[in-house]
Amino acid sequence: MTVLRRNDYGPLDRPGADWRPKLSVSIVIPAHGHQDKLDVTLASLAAQSYPSSLVEAVVVDDGTEPPLRLPELRPESTRIVKPLPGGWASAHATNSGAAQSDGDVVLRLDSDMLVFDDHVESQLRWHHAADYLAVLGHKRFVDYRAGDLDPVDVFEAVRAGKAASLYDRAEPQWIEQIIGATAGLREADHRAFRVLVGASFSVARTMFDASGGMDADVLLGSDTVFGYRLHQAGALFVPDEDSSAWHLGPRQIASRGDLAKAYRRPRIANRVPEVDLKRPRANRSWDTPLADVAVAAGDGTESCVDAILGGSVRDVRVTVTGEWPEPHTGRHAPLDDPHFASRNLLEAFKGEGRVRFAEAFEPDRRVPYRIEVPADAEPGPEAVRVLVDHANEHRLGLLEVILPQGIVRLERAAAAARAAHLNVSIADVWGAEKISEGPLVEAFAPASGAGDAGGGRERGLGPLRRAVRRGLGR
Repeated sequence: MTVLRRNDYGPLDRPGADWRPKLSVSIVIPAHGHQDKLDVTLASLAAQSYPSSLVEAVVVDDGTEPPLRLPELRPESTRIVKPLPGGWASAHATNSGAAQSDGDVVLRLDSDMLVFDDHVESQLRWHHAADYLAVLGHKRFVDYRAGDLDPVDVFEAVRAGKAASLYDRAEPQWIEQIIGATAGLREADHRAFRVLVGASFSVARTMFDASGGMDADVLLGSDTVFGYRLHQAGALFVPDEDSSAWHLGPRQIASRGDLAKAYRRPRIANRVPEVDLKRPRANRSWDTPLADVAVAAGDGTESCVDAILGGSVRDVRVTVTGEWPEPHTGRHAPLDDPHFASRNLLEAFKGEGRVRFAEAFEPDRRVPYRIEVPADAEPGPEAVRVLVDHANEHRLGLLEVILPQGIVRLERAAAAARAAHLNVSIADVWGAEKISEGPLVEAFAPASGAGDAGGGRERGLGPLRRAVRRGLGR
């Protein structure tokens, strides 16, 4: 399989005219009401150029009263299913449709889309080239009123390759500016996932499952969260401008924009650490931290963890690794306890919600950066920030900073996931760098200087503080 770096799909050999389609696709269509729009959507899907034997359409009727029905014009294999118990709204309906289908690829489509004849085929060509792509279908918003379109006319126009002639005025998408400014996302940074919107996208089923599916707790804005989940699972994002469609009616956010944005802001901020300014630069913690930091239990652990927690990046979570004793249950001699140091660490951070203790660090797939710091390092207030900024500025999947005390290691979760999927190194898919001198070293070992193997914690103190410590016998 082709190994692609970052979000550059340029080297990918997308199948041409002589290809033989072999992947099956499940087109999952969440729907609530608007039977007229659904009829148009299914009529356009009935005229697709992709082999009908490889296509199934699954309409998830999310509580419409009276229930939705299947029109005469529809793909050969089409059915209506109910959402699985325990939820409602678009994300839950999408997960329900995916769970009740079995195609190699899941293509999620809004129920108010009039798709061109090659909409499915164009996206599926990409999936035949690589199985870790998130392909975004192209669309334009058009004015529509119930009764404007006859499904029979739509079917004939799509089958004849004339769907583009059905409308002559359309509203462009905001994501087109991002796509255009990044050479079709090939030069996009780690936030390429921002362009994934729910109207039309497709992923391999294995990638859908690896991401954990859509977040059903987010009723509006779940597509952005899903894009981030795909990114964390190692996906590469491809905007397929050939798979066009008309979106029947204005964007949802256009009618009640301020309220919709207000709803999205905290929900996306809690789940997606890096997406524009959705996460306020406030001194608070978030449900999904920017970084998971691992520090092994040792002589300097408490000071090191305190420095990380007190740094300029508030939304971090620290895991202190080591062997942790069970609580005492009876009379004991606390000063003779063989686990004295470990119990002191447990007590020191007992009330700090950002610190947890474990025998080994267990990565959280939601968190974008995993950072290992030696226990006797001396992180400065900007240490985590400059580390993450350097990794993003140079678009690295792995960054190692060589200190006298050991190695600070930053790993990008998205890069690690793709590397594991392809069975290659992180350097192959995102790039890696080792640094042994300069600002990054000084951010974690300010007193020692690069290459000073004898540097110790006391070197970071001023002359007066060192004298006082010596006088106190410390």
